[in-house]
Amino acid sequence: MINGYKFTNKRQSVYGIMSTIFGLMSALTLAFCIQKSYSLRGVGIDRYGVSALLAIIYMMVGYGLGIYSFFESDRFKLFKISGMVINSVGLILLSIILYAGAFIE
Repeated sequence: MINGYKFTNKRQSVYGIMSTIFGLMSALTLAFCIQKSYSLRGVGIDRYGVSALLAIIYMMVGYGLGIYSFFESDRFKLFKISGMVINSVGLILLSIILYAGAFIE
């Protein structure tokens, strides 16, 4: 430490940043699809289904990038952890939605 400053050569993980971005994109897409389907009283439109499918793909890619970013050494952990949390919560909520939808006729 020099004059109260701590110098480090750590950087943010690019894969962690991309994981967070994919997680946010998928969460916003799913929220939009759920809101639009709710406003149509549950009538599903193909466009919303395809958008939700793409959101699932974004989540899975983001989850994979988040896992890969944990293997990078000497990087900050902020985006690594936030990307994994956002994608994990998204996958859990999506699983709950699919489970609940299986019982509605």
